[in-house]
Amino acid sequence: VQLQASGGGLVQAGGSLKLSCAASGSIISINVMGWYRQAPGNQRELVATITSGGSTNYADSVKGRFTISRDNAKNTVYLEMNSLKTEDTAVYYCAAAQTMTDMTARRISYWGQGTEVTVSS
Repeated sequence: VQLQASGGGLVQAGGSLKLSCAASGSIISINVMGWYRQAPGNQRELVATITSGGSTNYADSVKGRFTISRDNAKNTVYLEMNSLKTEDTAVYYCAAAQTMTDMTARRISYWGQGTEVTVSS
């Protein structure tokens, strides 16, 4: 499976973006999909996850503003980002893992190449 992330760009604070992560193969068998982000000088942090059953989790910093979803028919995972803040500026990476423990421990089976999000004030 290869993951292709897209949808990043430049947006003003308060604006919205929707990221997509398209898989080259089926994601039905992938238990956990997620989005990480990495800002300059910072470690990569887990932003949101979604299980094959549709359960979602979010970092406190994005809860209520970001929504993760998956479309197994299209082999695609999305991250809808609303009310963006300057501190959301980062490169966003989609990721696939076998378990939630693997995802949070960064034992990632597949990484996407990253898409850059810049939020201006």
